[in-house]
Amino acid sequence: MTWEEYEKKLSKFNVAEKDKEFLKRAFELALRVHKDEKRLSGEDFITHPIAVSLKLAKLKMDANTIAAGLLHDAVECSPETLKTIKKNFGEELSFLVDGVTKVDRIHATGADRALESVKKMFLAVAEDIRVVIIKLMDRLHNMETVGSLPQEKRERIARETLTLYASIADRLGMWNIKAQLEDLSMKYLYPKEYEYISNEIKKFAPGREKYLKKILRVLEVELKKAEIKPVEINYREKHLYSAWQKLERYEGDWSRISDLIALRIIVPDIKSCYGALGVVHKLWKPVPGKFKDYIALPKPNGYQSLHTSVFTEPRVIVEFQIRTLEMHREAESGIAAHWAYSEAGKPKRGFKSMGKKFNWISQLQDWNKELKKENTSSEEFLEALKIDFFKDRIFVLTPKGDVIDLPKGSTPLDFAYHIHSEIGNHASGAKINGRMMSFSWELRSGNVVEIITQKNKKPSVEWLTLVRTALAKSKIRQALRIYPKKSFLSSDKKLAEIRIYGKNRIGFIKDITSVFAKRKINIQNLISARSGSEEVPIRVTCVPKDKVELENIVLRLKKIEGVRKVAFILK
Repeated sequence: MTWEEYEKKLSKFNVAEKDKEFLKRAFELALRVHKDEKRLSGEDFITHPIAVSLKLAKLKMDANTIAAGLLHDAVECSPETLKTIKKNFGEELSFLVDGVTKVDRIHATGADRALESVKKMFLAVAEDIRVVIIKLMDRLHNMETVGSLPQEKRERIARETLTLYASIADRLGMWNIKAQLEDLSMKYLYPKEYEYISNEIKKFAPGREKYLKKILRVLEVELKKAEIKPVEINYREKHLYSAWQKLERYEGDWSRISDLIALRIIVPDIKSCYGALGVVHKLWKPVPGKFKDYIALPKPNGYQSLHTSVFTEPRVIVEFQIRTLEMHREAESGIAAHWAYSEAGKPKRGFKSMGKKFNWISQLQDWNKELKKENTSSEEFLEALKIDFFKDRIFVLTPKGDVIDLPKGSTPLDFAYHIHSEIGNHASGAKINGRMMSFSWELRSGNVVEIITQKNKKPSVEWLTLVRTALAKSKIRQALRIYPKKSFLSSDKKLAEIRIYGKNRIGFIKDITSVFAKRKINIQNLISARSGSEEVPIRVTCVPKDKVELENIVLRLKKIEGVRKVAFILK
């Protein structure tokens, strides 16, 4: 590709003329460094850094970040290149290229490789957000072209992308990037499911789009009557991986997925968001329990929007998403949107400039210190990281209205230890929405949680079976070491929490407990607070002799009538 061809592509993203000379020099250096290199596909290697830089330009990143996209692999080819960059382009570009190079330099394997990758990614976030954004664009293009690699390597990269890179994009609020990474990973990890979901969505899409256009015309008339002028009304198709996850939860019932295609109403201000919501609810009956106000209570990654599902006809459900243009930009690009549309127009280093919504990064650093105290292994650290920071999130409120971000499945004790270890260690009770509830209660988004403390209250061994987060487990274990008579931690045996999903029926619990009784395994705790919901599991805590016995228990439980799925967690 020539500079003229590259410049033409840059112009599509409104790159400032004053930056083009700088980018031209970076482009020419990248050409020289990679001139004799080829990718496994046979393409010239330069096609990769060019593609990465254009993705960064599309995100409206600054000239130094786009140039770093062009040169992000240059140091690997020639270490001397970093000195050249610093001398001819300045400290900032040199810093970004060096940052990406350090993230890439991982010589470990297995869990240690994944762990080191995550550590370096989050260290880069703390130093300069742009390093991680460059790395995400690098991974996105690699996933778009990974088909030429051997199957084993392709699957390893796809698995790492799904579990780590897509999760990081999600936590940084980069929803669109997350969705693309998930779909590309699914294509190589679950090819049959990918093809099935893709074909099914294509079948539904034409009729659904035609129907939505009809609804759109009715909506536009009513919005005009209400004197609401939308910036844009469009519809988006659900991404394949997300559709597959929902289909799994709904046991293959497509009719229960209401947001295969959702209507988006983008309006000038927040007042218009709620006005448009009123118009939608006036036109069509809302589906109970399907309204989410993410404007008043944003998601942990900063996402804001109003979501509602309505019956446009009997048994026909349509989802609406209503947001401002600024919210839409942030929903698509996350942290990158903060960068691109910052009022100061100057580079912002580190996560602190991004406000409270990214406080979780500093929390990660504190959490890392706690686990180091216990000499946690790489495998355990990575598993804890996935649970505490990358699993589905919920947001609950303190009595003062502060939003606390926790992994799905958290209990009041997780909340207590998240606030402060002293609150956790002296917790004697919990109020959820003003009502006293047990410590085993599974918290849900929007719950107001109040922890009642007593000075003489101390943690017990049983608490380890009630918490979900690694931070809470670590704090409880530290407290238990103070009281050795109650501690069983010297034992090689591990607590196991087994989660059983399925349809409730008379005798269901008895059949479950009999599996343990026949093997003479003592059940330490059994929690069933489902209220008829199949999505809330029955949780059984026990101490199996070894992993083989645990696997046998799981196998027996799966054979029980009505059981849909069984999962376990080692405490």
